Amino acid sequence: MLKYMPSVHLGAPQRQGFQDALVQVFKHRSLSEPIMVPAVAEPLLVMILAGSAIVEERVRGGKWESANVQAGNFYLTSTTEPYEMRWTAIGSDTFEVMHLYIALSLVDQAARDLMGSQVAPIGFRDVSGERDELIRTLLDQLRLELMDRREPSPLFVRSVAMALTVHLIRTYPAPGTRARRANALQAFKLQRVVELMNQRLAEPFSLAELANAAQLSEYHFSRLFKRATGTSPSQYFIRLRAARAKQLLLKTDRSVIDIGMEVGYSSPSHFSQVFRREIGVTPSAYRRGGYA
Repeated sequence: MLKYMPSVHLGAPQRQGFQDALVQVFKHRSLSEPIMVPAVAEPLLVMILAGSAIVEERVRGGKWESANVQAGNFYLTSTTEPYEMRWTAIGSDTFEVMHLYIALSLVDQAARDLMGSQVAPIGFRDVSGERDELIRTLLDQLRLELMDRREPSPLFVRSVAMALTVHLIRTYPAPGTRARRANALQAFKLQRVVELMNQRLAEPFSLAELANAAQLSEYHFSRLFKRATGTSPSQYFIRLRAARAKQLLLKTDRSVIDIGMEVGYSSPSHFSQVFRREIGVTPSAYRRGGYA
């Protein structure tokens, strides 16, 4: 998402000791071409912080469903498959959102506290564009702690995330309350791997290094990564290279050869071949066309 959205990542990077809650804050511009939202093991909360927008979402190949949202509206998603989203900002060029992934260990602990030690795994119903003032208050507390404090407290973050998780279990349980655990990467591991890919676009693809960063075997990592993103790690890496090349072609005057080398292709013909396969035109045609 960080590479394919026309958005600004405003902060809240993951820190050591903060694996119970992964927080990201974005400033979004309108997006006509849909992005694929990865499936991860944890439930995802998205809160609109500022502005308003028409947000559309669908399962791959399905019918678009839309909601008109503004500051205070939220989404709750625990899908086991990737899905598509696009949006249009209303009344301004941008709107701001906060993403929160809640660790399954926190969900399980809250469920045992509420329902007893023998409770089955808890799932949540999907929510699109609703309002809940307690969720809004707790997410604001997490955002302030993680983004405004020089030394945020892991204990404070975990306490607020636990309070939020208890509220979600009480208010938005899935019918039957039993969860289908997504057979996908945990959010903080997916983030770690994608960041590593972006740092090494000029280097040869290494499945072993990525699997090691996720602390998984190569086979297990490949399976969970594909379940999360809908594509293999190697193909995802190629798409990141193409996305970076697109940025450089439009925003710099560097030669196509230099750009190809920066994203890992020593042969201009190979770079042109891969770029055309991914984007539909050659690098030179892409630059001449001024594609947005």
